[in-house]
Amino acid sequence: MWTALVLLTVLLAGCGLMAWAVRGRRCTWLAPSIWRGPDARRAIALSFDDGPSESTARVLDLLEQYGAKATFFMCGHHVRRLPFAACQVMRQGHEIGNHSETHEPLYLRSPGFIQAQLGRAQESIQEVTGVTPRLFRPPFGARWFGLRAAQRKLGLQGVIWTEIARDWALDGPAVAERLRDKARSGAILCFHDGRELRHNPDIGSTLGALELLLPHWAAQGFEFVTVSELLWNKTNN
Repeated sequence: MWTALVLLTVLLAGCGLMAWAVRGRRCTWLAPSIWRGPDARRAIALSFDDGPSESTARVLDLLEQYGAKATFFMCGHHVRRLPFAACQVMRQGHEIGNHSETHEPLYLRSPGFIQAQLGRAQESIQEVTGVTPRLFRPPFGARWFGLRAAQRKLGLQGVIWTEIARDWALDGPAVAERLRDKARSGAILCFHDGRELRHNPDIGSTLGALELLLPHWAAQGFEFVTVSELLWNKTNN
């Protein structure tokens, strides 16, 4: 009996460690990643995943109202589908990052699959926008064996987040309530201007939250910068 309990304890501990390696924002066992920047300046980095979408332009309009720059982690599938939207992000001075080709989870996948997902997205973004991404955010924030080598080969720095909006599940006011007081100097905040591979997705919750949060954070004196500006005081685009 005691042997069975010890084995069960070891198994549960191993599962917990693996879950932390895959999803833990501070963990770098499977691939190097950053989840926040230095707090020396009163700045936060807004980031948007899963786009571009048919509504990305509306996000850009809101950001422009507050002189905000952001980082858009794009899926190669959507970049090829909506090249004008992808280029509009670049033309307005925002940063473009790699978010895989088709937003499939990387866990339990082969190193070859992971390399193909990152490499194809990198090619799509380069071909359409002329930008070579230097940042990568894994779909669902989940890393796996083989990601370290893929990032190294493509020169990509992994980026997770300090706080995530859950704007795919909550309405605008609920997202705003969730994030309103979580902005701190150096924070990387994750929103979504797309919804995985859906075409013409409803991102009303994201837009509604931004309409509430941007003036609130601006009034608190936060500067809105790209992830690269936050981390290294420079941009990659």
